Amino acid sequence: MVQPPRGIPRDDAGTLRRLVLAVLTFGIVGVGFELVLLDHMEDLWQWAPIVLLAAALPVSIWLILSPGIAVIRTYQAMMVLFVFSGFVGQWLHYQGNVEFELEMYPSRQGLELVWEALGGAYPSLAPGTMTLFGLLGLITCLRHPALHSKPVSTNTLE
Repeated sequence: MVQPPRGIPRDDAGTLRRLVLAVLTFGIVGVGFELVLLDHMEDLWQWAPIVLLAAALPVSIWLILSPGIAVIRTYQAMMVLFVFSGFVGQWLHYQGNVEFELEMYPSRQGLELVWEALGGAYPSLAPGTMTLFGLLGLITCLRHPALHSKPVSTNTLE
């Protein structure tokens, strides 16, 4: 293991945090482009992940370049919305598949219906990517040093 030069503290957690954030940002760009290419824009619900991904991109870059309390809190709030969006998307995809299956095969029910709906035309588990991104973003901000630094006092009497 390579040791840093004397006098320079080692910051493995900070390096890992920045690497995860960079990979997450790359994923946000990729999934955003994929949703646009798939024309995932038929209604307001389909626009939600695109808007969230587009909004998260500059905030991710801001967090990489200049982490501070405001950007960390903003990012955390966005990542909670990502998690929520993922669960809602999974439910909507699944419900759409159930409706389609019941239209095609009205007698389907129980586990057969669930199984067919999970493998239907709408990828039921794909919105889980938003949940994954949200959780990774929250983990990236977990115990961030900028959240625990004490403000510098301007009062010289203290």
